[in-house]
Amino acid sequence: MAQIRLYVANMNCAGCVAKIEKALAAQEGVEARVNLADKQVTVDGNMNVDTALAVMANAGFPAQVVVDAKAAAEEKRIADAAEYRLRMRQAIAALAVGMPMMLWGLLGGEMMINSPSMQLGWGIMGLVTLALLVTTGGHFYQGMWRALKAKTTNMDTLIVLGTTTAWAYSMLVVIMPSAFPIETRHVYFEASVMILGLINLGHGFELKARGKTSEAVQRLLGLQSTTAIRISDKGDEQVEISQLKLGDKLRLRPGDRVALDGVVETGQSLLDEAMLTGEPIPVLKNRGDNLSAGTVNGNGSLVYRVTAGQQDTRLAKIIALVQQAQTSKLPIGRLADKISAVFVPTVVIIAVVAAAIWYFVGPAPALSHALVVLTSVLIIACPCALGLATPMSIMVAVGRAAQMGVLVKNGEALQTASKVDCVVLDKTGTVTLGKPQVTDFTLVQTLDNAEKTQLLGAIASLEQHSEHPLASAIVNYAKESLSQLPDTQSFINHQGKGITGEVDSVHFAIGNLALMTELDIVNPDGRALDPQATLSFANQGKTPIYVARAGTLVTTIALADPIKPDAKAAIAAMLQSGIRVVLLTGDNPQTAQAVANQVGISEVIASVLPEQKQQHVKDLQKQGHVVAMVGDGINDAPALMSADVGIAMGSGTEVAIESADMTLLSPQLIVIAHILALSRATITNIKQNLFGAFVYNSLGIPIAAGVLYPLTGMLLSPVIAGAAMALSSLTVVTNANRLRRQKL
Repeated sequence: MAQIRLYVANMNCAGCVAKIEKALAAQEGVEARVNLADKQVTVDGNMNVDTALAVMANAGFPAQVVVDAKAAAEEKRIADAAEYRLRMRQAIAALAVGMPMMLWGLLGGEMMINSPSMQLGWGIMGLVTLALLVTTGGHFYQGMWRALKAKTTNMDTLIVLGTTTAWAYSMLVVIMPSAFPIETRHVYFEASVMILGLINLGHGFELKARGKTSEAVQRLLGLQSTTAIRISDKGDEQVEISQLKLGDKLRLRPGDRVALDGVVETGQSLLDEAMLTGEPIPVLKNRGDNLSAGTVNGNGSLVYRVTAGQQDTRLAKIIALVQQAQTSKLPIGRLADKISAVFVPTVVIIAVVAAAIWYFVGPAPALSHALVVLTSVLIIACPCALGLATPMSIMVAVGRAAQMGVLVKNGEALQTASKVDCVVLDKTGTVTLGKPQVTDFTLVQTLDNAEKTQLLGAIASLEQHSEHPLASAIVNYAKESLSQLPDTQSFINHQGKGITGEVDSVHFAIGNLALMTELDIVNPDGRALDPQATLSFANQGKTPIYVARAGTLVTTIALADPIKPDAKAAIAAMLQSGIRVVLLTGDNPQTAQAVANQVGISEVIASVLPEQKQQHVKDLQKQGHVVAMVGDGINDAPALMSADVGIAMGSGTEVAIESADMTLLSPQLIVIAHILALSRATITNIKQNLFGAFVYNSLGIPIAAGVLYPLTGMLLSPVIAGAAMALSSLTVVTNANRLRRQKL
């Protein structure tokens, strides 16, 4: 099956996604995935490029074929940045005009049309406001029109109704004030532009937050090499990746990044595979071992044979997994839109019917009364409170989360987090600190303090010549008690085993059991070393380093990635809340189980690759769980994207952070339990706001329609309708601010 990737510049909303999917689904034998974050469409099946482009054009979404993924990502970034700047300019322009008008009214300025001079002044402001309706609110009118064509309503419908009605009523009052009762000659121009300004501001922030999601793919794309050194009959030559073929032999120099997946032909070196495994310790590569694109070579030199094309490398597959996870995330239904789908048509019908009744059977002046009723009903149904209900709660909750040490990227993450009942934790850098440290320094020979200090100095002197991360941990441990290290007379690195050398004319061997066995190292009593000791350390999650002096074992150093101080308490808090906790790691089962035992986790899944991590997350989702994935490495990116909520450690890789919905700025794991509790409180608060706004409008609409006129002899003035609208908004803001003091 052929695969076509298209870039669609004017795809901006869930409605666009639905229309594109519908157009492509109508084509036989075609499967399409739409990625709104990257503005890309992937088409699989029996369709050529020309047909795909034609289908997209007919659906109203001109597209272009993605040839260079990096170039497409950059083009999308530029387009999003331009749209963000446009929304911010629109917000600033609307607020710059609306706020002075609002302050004028609040400070006692005249907003009633009761003289020719007021007609002229407010007439000019009406024209200024009309220009802003067109320039800063045009996209809302387009959204309403698309919704009407789809035979539905949305928030755009509410925005357009509220702003247009307020402006139209005000302009009618300016043009012919005598047609209205004196007490109803009030203008509402400021309401129109203030609504547009605030909503554009919110859309700008949302666009910026959504753009962060696609940066995950851009970071991953940045890990792909663009050139490689190919070995040919004429010698070494640097070529573009696109020119490489399966079977080509490439040279990997120290410090270089692997260009394409391959198999080592000659050489030996340590490679940093943290991007795939998440583990900080480099892996020794010898002849016959597999190499993965994007991993970084250490100090050795290798020659390897290409076994996968540019689109088939493990890194390319990780990128594809992240993109697919973005695509598979369905838009969360917005409660305000659901309400407005029923509420808006109902309001319009009530307004029109009430106005018609007043016009045909009401007392004189019938037209004036009909217009007052029509406008009062629509103004009291203005979307201010409904529009503020969700963003105000989210804004307060996000600020509270930041105080807790959690960066929340969007409101949808909070909504989904409120339903989380399963938390999946990566091990390295998440439950643990992510940096090896010396945990034990066990002497097997009796030494006094001076001899012990001398021994530690000799070990550190040799280890500082090694590039291995464990060596750095030992040197750092020694420097805590030593100010100066002795000189090393000789040094030999035994790849994958350890080191040997001389310090003060004494021969030392430092390394694993394999090196000790190779050098016939024995215990002080002459017995051979016990292999069970290594297994015992592994069961504790530790790595043993043996140190021999003059052919005899003198000490054993154990290193481990320390568990975070609050990890046990944090996991206990989550378990107490009824949340299922799973440890998911690429590390070996013994180490993973040892860590799990120490922190109180009963479920452990170890030795998994990045794509397997993602699959385990999906399996938990199939069991009915709402899953939060917590990780810090590039290898966690697909799982972070596939999880219902991705939570990245702030100390982790940028790719993990950009792939996640939330980032823990604090190293404390307890904030995971806190943010889940805050998310539940936030959604409850949003529902309260929406209900309150709906009740205000529902109670106000019958009064605005004139049901109390037979009793009072008065119609509800649009001024009172505006006051009710403002009170509704004030209630929403006050309720949202309760989240600042919410107990978690």
